[in-house]
Amino acid sequence: MPGELRNRLVTTLVETGAMVRFLFRILAGVPRALLRFDLVVAQVYNAGALSLVIIMLSGLFVGMVLGLQGFQLLQRFGSEEALGIAAAIGLVKELGPVVTALLFAGRAGTALASELGLMRATDQLSAMEMMAVDPVQRVVVPRFLGGIIAMPLLAAIFSMIGIYGAQLVGVQFMGVDSGSFWSQMRSGVDLVDVTEGIVKSGAFGIACSLIAVYEGYHAEPTAEGVGRATTRTVVTSAVTTLFLDYLITAMFLK
Repeated sequence: MPGELRNRLVTTLVETGAMVRFLFRILAGVPRALLRFDLVVAQVYNAGALSLVIIMLSGLFVGMVLGLQGFQLLQRFGSEEALGIAAAIGLVKELGPVVTALLFAGRAGTALASELGLMRATDQLSAMEMMAVDPVQRVVVPRFLGGIIAMPLLAAIFSMIGIYGAQLVGVQFMGVDSGSFWSQMRSGVDLVDVTEGIVKSGAFGIACSLIAVYEGYHAEPTAEGVGRATTRTVVTSAVTTLFLDYLITAMFLK
C-alpha cells in the first residue's frame, strides 16, 4: 500500500508539472491571440452565453433555498431582518463563485475537453502542426481566455439572481420587510467581500479552463480516451475548486 500510494503521488506531481508547463506555453501565446480577439469572443460566447440558462436557474433556486434556510435560522434569534446581508455575503463570497465553477466545469469544461479530444482523435491537431500552425496558439489559447473571461461574469450573474431568489422568498413569502432586506444588505456588504468573490471566480476560471484544455489536448486519440479526459476534467476541476476555495478564504481571513 505505501508503494502504491507513493506511485500515485509521483504520478500526480508529474501531471501537475506537465500542466504548469502547458500553462506557460499558453501564456506565451496570449499576446498573439489577443490580436485575433474575434476568436476569443466566440469562445466567451460558447463558454459563457451558452451556460447562462443553467447558471440563472441554479442561482435562482440556490437563492430561494438560502432564503428559506436563512430565515429559519435567523428567526431563532429574532434577526429576520438580517436575511438580506446573510444571503448577499453567502452568495457573493462563497456560493456564487464555487457553485458557478462546478457548473462551469460540468457544462463548459466538458465541452472544451471533448472538443479538443475529438480534434486529437481525428488528427485535426496533427494536421495543423503539419501545416506549420501551432494548435496551442490557434485552438487552445482562445478557449482558455474565453473561460477566464466568462467565469467572473457567470459568477456575478449567479449571485445577482441568487439574491433575487432570497428576496423573493424572504420578502414575498416570509414577510421580511423589503426596506430592511435591501438596506442591511447595502450597509453590510463591503468592498472586501466583493473582492473576495472576484478573486475566487477569477482563480476558479483559470483552474477550470486550464484543466479542461489540458485534458482535451492530451487525450488519447480514441473514443474511450476522450471519455476519460472528459471525466477527469469534471473530477479534477471540482476538487481543485474546493481546494482553492479553502486557500483563498484562509488568505482573506488574515
